[in-house]
Amino acid sequence: MTTKKQIITKDVLIGEVIKKYPQSVEIMLEHGMHCVGCHVALWETLEQGASGHGININRLVDNLNKKLR
Repeated sequence: MTTKKQIITKDVLIGEVIKKYPQSVEIMLEHGMHCVGCHVALWETLEQGASGHGININRLVDNLNKKLR
């Protein structure tokens, strides 16, 4: 059994994810991360944003990787 490599990790910048995968905005919004348009998203990681909004980072990253393949 092979494990698929995650394309997105909790350490990636929110702005980088959005730039590379514009469809990720909808996924983040579904999880309650409404800071996707904020200037802080340029230098904040997914984990930092999730922590600030009480979002389960593992669930968010798993969902992003699942839907962005």
